[in-house]
Amino acid sequence: MSLQIGILVFPAVQQLDLTGPYEIFASIPGASVHLIWKERAALLSSTGLALTPTRTFEETPSLDVLCIPGGAGVNALLGDEDVLDFVREKAAGAKYVTSVCTGALVLAAAGLLEGRRATTHWHAHDFLEKFGAVPVHRRVVRDGNLITAGGVTAGIDFALTVVAELVDQSLAEAIQLSLEYDPQPPYEAGTPEKASPDVVAAVKRRLAPSRMEREALIDRISGTKARALKHSD
Repeated sequence: MSLQIGILVFPAVQQLDLTGPYEIFASIPGASVHLIWKERAALLSSTGLALTPTRTFEETPSLDVLCIPGGAGVNALLGDEDVLDFVREKAAGAKYVTSVCTGALVLAAAGLLEGRRATTHWHAHDFLEKFGAVPVHRRVVRDGNLITAGGVTAGIDFALTVVAELVDQSLAEAIQLSLEYDPQPPYEAGTPEKASPDVVAAVKRRLAPSRMEREALIDRISGTKARALKHSD
């Protein structure tokens, strides 16, 4: 039986969060990779690339890997019970439950990161603790069957890691070579620690509106959970 890999796709997804891992997962011989959403109508990524789901929630088979990418559209998912119920259902039977970038916040909102080590994009890292996760500042973090990746391009490293777990390291290395994945960025600005203060400030300003909205949503979710726990005592 072929490997069944499901990647959530949604309006305003960060396309490289999705397409980076997709390229690698689709290179596994015999693997079936599904783009999953509520309906099959095409939708737009955060940068305007059109993406077409291949399975609805109802059509999705049992999955070996469930992957949740991130992006600006994550904010709308944090309180979407249809999405969170689907994530919980498929995660319960998956061999590996995974995320890229701020997709980790969707896993967290679904209650799947409580007490688990995880990572996400550097500008959302502080939100993990609000969901009871254990934040780890690494590009790829594994905690049992949970594998999370940092921001955007970390999804490629993450997917190669998952291939080695699903099949073996030699296949992961062969896929890496076939894609000539040998990062040599022209600038040392890939993390806040390496980038200049002016660049960090500019990126924070650009991301501020989405972060403010996300912070309000997460505070509301955290407050609701805290009240529910208090009433159950």
